Amino acid sequence: MTLPHPRAAAGGETPHERLGRLLSSGGDARIAIDPATRRNQYMSSPWPVETLAYASSTANDISADAFAHCLGRLEALAPGDALTPEAYAAALEALRARIRAAYGLDRTIGVVFAASGTDLEYIGLAEAKGRAAGGIRNILIGADEVGSGCIYSARGQFFASETARGVPVTKGAPIGGALPARVALHNLPVRDDAGRAYSAAEIAAGIEAAVSEARSQGLHSLVHVLHGSKTGLVVPHLDHIDALRARHGGAISFIVDACQARITSAAIRAYLARGCIVMLTGSKFMGGPPFSGFALVPEAVIAEAAELPSGFAAIFRRAEWPAEWPGTAQLPEEANLGLLLRLEASIFELERFQALALPRVERVVLAFHAAVRAAFVETLGGRRLAPYEPGARAEGDAHPVEMRTLSTIDLTPQPGAPDLDAAVALHRALVGRGVRLGQPVKCVKLPDGRWGATLRVGIAMPQVSAFDRLDDAALAARLESDMARIIAAIRECRAAG
Repeated sequence: MTLPHPRAAAGGETPHERLGRLLSSGGDARIAIDPATRRNQYMSSPWPVETLAYASSTANDISADAFAHCLGRLEALAPGDALTPEAYAAALEALRARIRAAYGLDRTIGVVFAASGTDLEYIGLAEAKGRAAGGIRNILIGADEVGSGCIYSARGQFFASETARGVPVTKGAPIGGALPARVALHNLPVRDDAGRAYSAAEIAAGIEAAVSEARSQGLHSLVHVLHGSKTGLVVPHLDHIDALRARHGGAISFIVDACQARITSAAIRAYLARGCIVMLTGSKFMGGPPFSGFALVPEAVIAEAAELPSGFAAIFRRAEWPAEWPGTAQLPEEANLGLLLRLEASIFELERFQALALPRVERVVLAFHAAVRAAFVETLGGRRLAPYEPGARAEGDAHPVEMRTLSTIDLTPQPGAPDLDAAVALHRALVGRGVRLGQPVKCVKLPDGRWGATLRVGIAMPQVSAFDRLDDAALAARLESDMARIIAAIRECRAAG
C-alpha cells in the first residue's frame, strides 16, 4: 500500500507533507531531502513510495503502515511543530519501555538515543572516558564494514559540518570536553583481498595483541564487536569475549556494533550480561526511515561511568541520555521532533517483527536467501560473499537473522571485472528504474589494487512481517518475481551504458 500525498489546494502543507518534512529534520546534512527527487542522499524517502527496495543494509523508505502510525502520533504529540522538552522526555521514556519489552530486557537496562549510528559511536567513548591515564585505544573491527563517518566519531571527532542539533562544527575537529586527541584508533581487517572472511579466532588474536600493547602504553581498550556488519559478519564470538574479559578485566570495555539491527533478543541479552553496550539503528533491518539509533547499556556500566564530556552538548539533548548517567545536566533541554517520529516508526516495525515466532521469521528469511541465490548467483553470475569464514556454513545456518537477511554480491567475476565505481553508477541507475539495493561496499580488491564491484540485497522487518502472511507457494512466487524485476533492471542499465 502507498499513501497518497495530496497537495493542499491553496498551496499549503498537507499532513502527509508535514510529516515527511519532520521525518527529514533533526539530523545532520545526510537527512536533507532534494526537492526535485523527494529523496535524501541515500536515495530513500520519508514518504511511502512504489520503489522495489531491498536496500535495508543502507536505508529504507518508510512503510505505509509506519507512516500512518506516525501521522497519529504527530497529532497527539505536537498539533503544531512545537514539542516541549518535557513532552520529548516523556515520549522517549515511553520508547525506552517499549524497546525493553520488545527485546525482553530488564527494566534496569539504560537506553541512549542518537540521531544516527555514527553518533552512537560517542557513547562508547563516554563509557571508556577516564578509565586510564593515557587515554583510549578504540579497536575497530573492519573499518570498511561500518559507516564511513564512524572513523571520525570513533576518534572523538565531529564527522560532519553540522551536528544533529544544528550546531556548525568543523569535520575532523575534536569534540572537546576531556576528549581531545586522546583517542587512538586501531583497525583490524575482517576480510582478505579476495573478500574471504578471517576467522573469529584470528580476529580475537588480533584484539588480544592490540589490547596487550595498549595496556603497556597506559591506554584503556574499547573493543568493537561486529554483530551483523555491512556484509553480515559476527566477530569475535562470545567465548572470545569471555576470554578477553578474564585476561584483561577493567582494562577493556566492549561495545557491540549491531547497527544493522540483524540480531536476536537472545544475542542482545547475552552481550548485556557480559557488560557490553549494544548499538542498534532503526533505519536498517528494523525498517524505519533514516536516521535514528539507540544504545542499550547495562546498569553497572552507567553506575561506573565518568561524567559526560562537555563537548556532547553540541551533539545530544538531555532527554536522550538516561538521567542516571553522570553529567547529563550539562546537555541542553531541547526536543527533537524529527528524531522522535523516526524512532516511533522504527519501534512500530520492531514490535510487529518481534511478535512473530522465530520459526516463522526463518521461513521467510530462508525463502528470501534462496531467491537471491537463484537470481544473483545462478542467473546473473555473481558470487555471494560468505558472511563467515571458509568452511563455516553451519555458522550461517545458526544465524539466519544476521547472515541470511543480507547478501553481498561480488560482481568482479563478470566480463571486464567491474570496479567499485561501476557498481556505484549501476546502483544509482537502478533507482531511475524503480529499484533500490544496498550501496556497494569495499570488500574485494582487483589485481591492480582498485576495489571491486559489489551490490547488497537485503530484506527488512516490514517485508518479513508482510511476507509472513503468504503461504509457501505465494511467498516463493513473490520473491521470484521481485528478483526477476531486479535482474531485468540491472541488464537494462548495462545495455544503456
